[in-house]
Amino acid sequence: MKADYKNWVPKYMVNGLIAGTIVFAVLFVIFGVIGLGLSGVLRWIIFAALLITLIGIGMFLKWSVMAYKAFSYDGTRQLSKQIIEGTANYINIPNGGKCLDVGCGSGALTIACAKRNPKAEIVGLDRWGKEYSNFSNMLCCKNAKAEGVSNVKFVKGDACKLVFSDETFDAVTSNYVYHNITGADKQELLLETLRVLKKGGTFAIHDLMSKARYGDMEKFKQKLLDMGYEKVELIDTANGMFMTKKEAKYLQLCGSTLLVGKK
Repeated sequence: MKADYKNWVPKYMVNGLIAGTIVFAVLFVIFGVIGLGLSGVLRWIIFAALLITLIGIGMFLKWSVMAYKAFSYDGTRQLSKQIIEGTANYINIPNGGKCLDVGCGSGALTIACAKRNPKAEIVGLDRWGKEYSNFSNMLCCKNAKAEGVSNVKFVKGDACKLVFSDETFDAVTSNYVYHNITGADKQELLLETLRVLKKGGTFAIHDLMSKARYGDMEKFKQKLLDMGYEKVELIDTANGMFMTKKEAKYLQLCGSTLLVGKK
């Protein structure tokens, strides 16, 4: 059995775009080229509308296919795997310790951390909403079994209000989660995650930390230091670390940043 971490670009979206392209291509031929009894003016209006729509869908389809290939765990680029393993490298947990992975999705980062820390317990948390129907608790458990990992457990929860008490975990981590939570103050989300981290614990949180989404992260970094955190770093991962700037721009991952350190 092989682990299935899914793709950050859902296959159903790619298939839907392929189907849409075919449908609009057929309509373009029928109404735009042949005309099918339409008057001259109406024919040209429909021709222009169908052409613009077809070009738009075609461009989005091209991007989706390229992104799907880049993120695929089975492809040659394997960008998702590189990001997951690169983030997990920052998580070091003492024997018998516990780590929380917020927004675990298919369990990829949870399992990667578990492999690096076989004598620690890694807890993967996610809400697994209907908008992410590809991911589930069951899928996470299947992937853990496929990877031969037993020091994990997966629970349902809300990143905005974690059910855990203060200073429960020896490490906390997350990958590309908070930018998806609309309407929430991203720095408050970070503080909520760090709330459950023990004093002396480590953290590695990776996300699209652009100023538009997160505000001034340099000020946030200083805020944590003023709160008594031992070490706080902001690492640009779209500058050759996980991907090139060109790749980040094309794949809409600009602002990819790791917030790492020790409480």
